[in-house]
Amino acid sequence: MNILESMVIPLLEWYRDNARDLPWRRTRDPYAILLSEVMLQQTRVAAVVGYYHRFLAAAPTPAALAGLEEDALMKLWQGLGYYSRARNLQKAARMVTDELGGEFPATYQELLKLPGVGEYTAGAVASIAFGQAVAAVDGNVLRVVTRLTADDSDIMRPDTRRRIAAALEAVMPREAPGRFNQALMDLGATVCLPNGAPLCGRCPLAHLCEAGKRQDFSFPKKPPKKARKVEERPVYLLFYQGKVALRRRPPRGLLAGLYEYPDSLDGAPHGEPEFVGSAVHIFTHKEWQMDARAADSLDGTLPEGWLWAGLEDWRHTYSIPSAFSAFAPYVEGRLLHSGGH
Repeated sequence: MNILESMVIPLLEWYRDNARDLPWRRTRDPYAILLSEVMLQQTRVAAVVGYYHRFLAAAPTPAALAGLEEDALMKLWQGLGYYSRARNLQKAARMVTDELGGEFPATYQELLKLPGVGEYTAGAVASIAFGQAVAAVDGNVLRVVTRLTADDSDIMRPDTRRRIAAALEAVMPREAPGRFNQALMDLGATVCLPNGAPLCGRCPLAHLCEAGKRQDFSFPKKPPKKARKVEERPVYLLFYQGKVALRRRPPRGLLAGLYEYPDSLDGAPHGEPEFVGSAVHIFTHKEWQMDARAADSLDGTLPEGWLWAGLEDWRHTYSIPSAFSAFAPYVEGRLLHSGGH
């Protein structure tokens, strides 16, 4: 019996007693499970829970999501980042609603046809919602498996991930594929931690683990990251009669379609700007170093494509990326003080 075969029973017994109590684990609704899995991409569980509840309250079904206006969708997603995830979710909801008669795809292969759904997400939804015996290989699962087996293959290679998925499917209990996948995820998230700090004393698989025997927790292996591009990004907070100026970003590219504070006041007559503060925001491949300055508009004139947002619209209508969150208290204070609405 190999390591992966030997891990199944102790892993499931551990999960029975240690499973995280998460709201999306209290349903078999594939739409709700898909929503949770997409939100959890690149985002911590603790940050997702509130968003998950709010999103389902506003769009409880694929049909409801399909009908959301873009600004409402982006506002629901504000702060989660990677906004293309939200747009792909809506495209998937429209496919389910308009092309599939409201019937959610029930197999791994059919789920892969939904916009934005890759191999991991399809595996998670197929196994958890529909009981299909397919693997769901995310970063947590890769860490657990490569440490257990001391597998030094490059996990960024698709063939490595597919080989690991096939190995897991070979040992997966056919009566509990969803629990098996979630057990591996939880073990990686709570015990087999990244960055060389696993909690081996709490691990049900410690007696099997090759990395533990070697005391080498450098797994999984992947090539070094490329250095991020650093950009200086001016931020101008322009106010007029209880409102702040915003402009919409282009429909494609970084933060597509969201609203931002402009990086120039050209074309907007204004008084002397005053320095407000600095902030840094790190994207996957880019870093913004921002200095913010505030100014008052002289006559309310704005360049084409800009708009004035009062306090309520600033809070509830226009989705402003978290990249600018460091300046939100200042903006809100100015709008409140001036009685903007």
